[in-house]
Amino acid sequence: MMKNFRVTVNGYSYDVQVEEVGAFATPARAAVPAPAPAPVAAAPVPAPAPVSAASAPAAAAPVPAPAPAPAASSAPVGGTEGNIKVSAPMPGTVLDIKVNIGDSVSENQVVLILEAMKMENEIVTPAAGKISSINVSKGDAVNSGDVMITVQG
Repeated sequence: MMKNFRVTVNGYSYDVQVEEVGAFATPARAAVPAPAPAPVAAAPVPAPAPVSAASAPAAAAPVPAPAPAPAASSAPVGGTEGNIKVSAPMPGTVLDIKVNIGDSVSENQVVLILEAMKMENEIVTPAAGKISSINVSKGDAVNSGDVMITVQG
Protein backbone atom coordinates (compact mmCIF):
# COMPACT_ATOMS: atom_id res chain seq x y z
CA MET A 1 0.00 0.00 0.00
CA MET A 2 1.49 3.33 -1.08
CA LYS A 3 0.96 6.52 0.91
CA ASN A 4 1.68 10.06 -0.29
CA PHE A 5 3.02 12.75 2.02
CA ARG A 6 4.08 16.36 1.58
CA VAL A 7 7.13 17.15 3.70
CA THR A 8 8.68 20.60 4.19
CA VAL A 9 12.36 20.75 5.14
CA ASN A 10 14.23 24.04 5.48
CA GLY A 11 11.57 25.83 3.45
CA TYR A 12 11.59 23.29 0.58
CA SER A 13 8.42 21.30 0.04
CA TYR A 14 8.68 17.69 -1.19
CA ASP A 15 6.09 15.14 -2.26
CA VAL A 16 7.08 11.76 -0.86
CA GLN A 17 5.56 8.39 -1.66
CA VAL A 18 6.05 5.64 0.96
CA GLU A 19 5.23 1.97 0.69
CA GLU A 20 3.98 0.26 3.87
CA VAL A 21 5.52 -3.20 4.02
CA GLY A 22 4.92 -4.38 7.60
CA ALA A 23 5.56 -3.66 11.24
CA PHE A 24 9.07 -5.14 11.45
CA ALA A 25 10.20 -4.71 7.87
CA THR A 26 13.05 -2.59 6.59
CA PRO A 27 12.44 1.13 5.95
CA ALA A 28 10.24 1.90 2.96
CA ARG A 29 11.61 3.61 -0.11
CA ALA A 30 10.76 7.21 -0.86
CA ALA A 31 10.38 8.95 -4.22
CA VAL A 32 11.71 12.49 -4.34
CA PRO A 33 10.55 14.99 -7.02
CA ALA A 34 12.65 17.28 -9.24
CA PRO A 35 13.91 19.64 -6.50
CA ALA A 36 15.88 16.63 -5.18
CA PRO A 37 19.41 18.09 -5.62
CA ALA A 38 18.96 20.47 -2.67
CA PRO A 39 17.55 17.80 -0.33
CA VAL A 40 20.14 15.26 -1.45
CA ALA A 41 22.77 17.68 -0.19
CA ALA A 42 20.67 18.14 2.94
CA ALA A 43 20.12 14.39 3.40
CA PRO A 44 23.64 13.78 4.79
CA VAL A 45 22.91 16.33 7.53
CA PRO A 46 21.41 13.63 9.83
CA ALA A 47 24.66 11.64 9.55
CA PRO A 48 26.69 14.24 11.48
CA ALA A 49 23.91 14.39 14.11
CA PRO A 50 24.79 10.92 15.48
CA VAL A 51 28.42 11.98 15.60
CA SER A 52 27.52 15.00 17.72
CA ALA A 53 25.11 12.83 19.71
CA ALA A 54 27.94 10.38 20.31
CA SER A 55 30.16 13.21 21.51
CA ALA A 56 27.37 14.55 23.77
CA PRO A 57 27.36 11.46 26.03
CA ALA A 58 31.15 11.69 26.16
CA ALA A 59 30.81 15.29 27.30
CA ALA A 60 27.97 14.36 29.67
CA ALA A 61 29.91 11.46 31.22
CA PRO A 62 32.45 13.70 33.03
CA VAL A 63 29.68 15.96 34.37
CA PRO A 64 28.17 13.33 36.73
CA ALA A 65 31.64 12.26 37.86
CA PRO A 66 32.46 15.60 39.54
CA ALA A 67 28.95 15.86 41.04
CA PRO A 68 29.38 12.95 43.50
CA ALA A 69 32.78 14.25 44.60
CA PRO A 70 31.36 17.43 46.21
CA ALA A 71 28.53 15.39 47.71
CA ALA A 72 31.00 12.93 49.20
CA SER A 73 33.06 15.76 50.66
CA SER A 74 29.97 17.44 52.11
CA ALA A 75 28.66 14.26 53.79
CA PRO A 76 31.51 13.83 56.29
CA VAL A 77 31.27 17.48 57.40
CA GLY A 78 28.01 16.97 59.27
CA GLY A 79 27.89 13.20 59.53
CA THR A 80 29.97 10.22 60.46
CA GLU A 81 30.92 6.98 58.77
CA GLY A 82 28.22 4.29 58.66
CA ASN A 83 25.34 6.69 58.24
CA ILE A 84 22.48 6.00 55.84
CA LYS A 85 22.68 8.52 53.03
CA VAL A 86 19.54 10.05 51.53
CA SER A 87 20.58 11.02 47.99
CA ALA A 88 18.83 13.04 45.31
CA PRO A 89 17.09 10.62 42.93
CA MET A 90 17.15 13.23 40.14
CA PRO A 91 18.39 16.77 39.50
CA GLY A 92 16.17 19.40 41.06
CA THR A 93 15.74 22.24 43.56
CA VAL A 94 15.22 21.81 47.29
CA LEU A 95 11.86 23.39 48.17
CA ASP A 96 11.51 22.42 51.83
CA ILE A 97 13.38 20.55 54.54
CA LYS A 98 10.99 18.84 56.96
CA VAL A 99 13.53 17.79 59.63
CA ASN A 100 16.36 19.22 61.73
CA ILE A 101 19.66 17.73 62.85
CA GLY A 102 19.02 15.46 65.83
CA ASP A 103 15.39 14.67 64.94
CA SER A 104 14.32 11.03 65.16
CA VAL A 105 12.74 9.73 61.97
CA SER A 106 10.89 6.55 61.07
CA GLU A 107 11.29 4.50 57.93
CA ASN A 108 9.63 6.14 54.87
CA GLN A 109 9.14 9.46 56.68
CA VAL A 110 9.19 12.52 54.40
CA VAL A 111 12.32 14.53 55.17
CA LEU A 112 12.62 16.80 52.15
CA ILE A 113 10.64 18.17 49.19
CA LEU A 114 12.52 18.25 45.88
CA GLU A 115 11.16 20.05 42.83
CA ALA A 116 12.09 18.42 39.54
CA MET A 117 10.44 19.10 36.18
CA LYS A 118 7.78 21.31 37.81
CA MET A 119 6.74 18.49 40.15
CA GLU A 120 7.16 18.31 43.92
CA ASN A 121 8.74 15.01 44.97
CA GLU A 122 8.69 13.79 48.57
CA ILE A 123 12.05 12.38 49.57
CA VAL A 124 11.76 9.78 52.36
CA THR A 125 14.19 8.02 54.67
CA PRO A 126 15.08 4.45 53.76
CA ALA A 127 15.33 3.44 57.44
CA ALA A 128 14.53 4.67 60.94
CA GLY A 129 17.16 6.61 62.84
CA LYS A 130 18.35 10.04 63.88
CA ILE A 131 19.21 12.89 61.47
CA SER A 132 22.98 13.33 61.73
CA SER A 133 23.53 15.90 58.96
CA ILE A 134 21.65 18.04 56.47
CA ASN A 135 23.88 18.88 53.52
CA VAL A 136 21.48 21.15 51.58
CA SER A 137 19.46 24.30 52.18
CA LYS A 138 16.16 25.56 50.80
CA GLY A 139 16.66 26.76 47.24
CA ASP A 140 19.78 24.65 46.59
CA ALA A 141 20.10 22.94 43.22
CA VAL A 142 21.13 19.30 43.48
CA ASN A 143 22.26 16.72 40.96
CA SER A 144 21.26 13.10 40.81
CA GLY A 145 23.17 11.17 43.47
CA ASP A 146 24.08 14.17 45.66
CA VAL A 147 23.82 13.30 49.37
CA MET A 148 21.23 15.62 50.89
CA ILE A 149 20.67 14.14 54.36
CA THR A 150 22.37 11.46 56.43
CA VAL A 151 20.54 9.34 58.98
CA GLN A 152 22.33 7.54 61.81
CA GLY A 153 20.68 4.14 61.95
